[in-house]
Amino acid sequence: MKTFKIGGVHPKDQKLSANKAIDTLALPKQAIIPLSQHIGAPATPVVAKGDYVRVGQLIAKATGFMSANIHSPYSGTIEKIDNSIDAWGMTTPSIFIKVEGDEWMPEINCKDDIIRICNLEPAEIIRRIGDAGIVGLGGACFPTHIKLTPPPTAKAEVLIINGVECEPYLTCDHRLMLEHAEEIFIGISIIMKAINVNRAIVGIECNKKDAIEHFKNIATRHFGIEICPLKMHYPQGGEKQLIDATIGRQVPSGALPIAVGAVVQNVATCYAVYEAVQKNKPLIDRVLTVTGPDVENARNLRVRFGTPLNDIITAAGGLPENTGKIIAGGPMMGRAISNLESTTSKRTSGLLIMPDRLSKRAEVENCIRCGKCVDACPMALEPYLLHSLTEREMWDRLEKEQIMDCIECGCCLFSCPSHRPLLDYVRLGKATVGGIIRNRNAKK
Repeated sequence: MKTFKIGGVHPKDQKLSANKAIDTLALPKQAIIPLSQHIGAPATPVVAKGDYVRVGQLIAKATGFMSANIHSPYSGTIEKIDNSIDAWGMTTPSIFIKVEGDEWMPEINCKDDIIRICNLEPAEIIRRIGDAGIVGLGGACFPTHIKLTPPPTAKAEVLIINGVECEPYLTCDHRLMLEHAEEIFIGISIIMKAINVNRAIVGIECNKKDAIEHFKNIATRHFGIEICPLKMHYPQGGEKQLIDATIGRQVPSGALPIAVGAVVQNVATCYAVYEAVQKNKPLIDRVLTVTGPDVENARNLRVRFGTPLNDIITAAGGLPENTGKIIAGGPMMGRAISNLESTTSKRTSGLLIMPDRLSKRAEVENCIRCGKCVDACPMALEPYLLHSLTEREMWDRLEKEQIMDCIECGCCLFSCPSHRPLLDYVRLGKATVGGIIRNRNAKK
């Protein structure tokens, strides 16, 4: 069975909510919509205090090249535009909405019918995706319309769809594939048309046998879409690892997937593309997982952006008494939350509630030079060295050691027998070097 060739680890699966159908969470009384829900510049508000907005109405417009539109997930009154505190305690510009109903913009098709035919030209498809504010829902939140517009010197040859969901505990993509497969396939076909390719490959790990069989059946009705079962191997959902696993091509250091003729999209992004192009629905909600070893009612929920995290936790039965940590995302790449009064955004793929017994790191010991972090790194880096260089603030050397290639997957931390905080230091080093590179480029 196929997989990527370099590094990787095998964390325990823990798909506790895989058999839980998607439910829709009730609307909150007040919503806080962050203006930065994507890579790039925050969106600029186009509404003001006191304005009444409807569901799907544009409330903040993309600023500059790398940005994404934001639409209201609710109908109600704009209470204020001010800073809010995000899940990690940082201030972020936001729009506060008093939720007063569920009145949708008239151009949005809210019916349950499936629209299969798309007669739009590629440029119009990409424009609609950009207008809808769609970003990659696999984690990076890269604006999708930009990803589908490669430079003139690059040519897409194959579309690769990420149905891997290799993070332990998360099951929202799995459920989406089971419950909305037809819409996902139509979204795939629309993206194929937009980038002018006639081949698409859907990679799904073998722990989702029901999704693999379901997709294989539907693929017989869709030209050019192949299903590729993959060996369980973390972080197979990473773009470069998925490309290697499915078509055997290695993306060079510092390059993007288009360098080897590939465009990668997540299954949830494909579903959002279907809704935007065929239903005129902007990206205002997503399916996420709320789960944990001791959570009373682990679930997959469709949640509108701006919903308080506390509401989601309440829907799962509340916080267990032994809660030690709450993580946004999965245990490998997610980050611990410090503010449950914050709200969901396009970035929120799940809430993982970890008991105290699993929340504390073991005591850090000296590096024993075993090389396990090097063997585990899927980017062929030397995490122990990057840790050491960051400690010594050797930024030039870090850049030469290709720290910017790190995908922050956590394989190094997972594999270290001395419990060294490798990922923490690599993240710090990568953020610092990235800032240095941006400043240098700005002066050119």
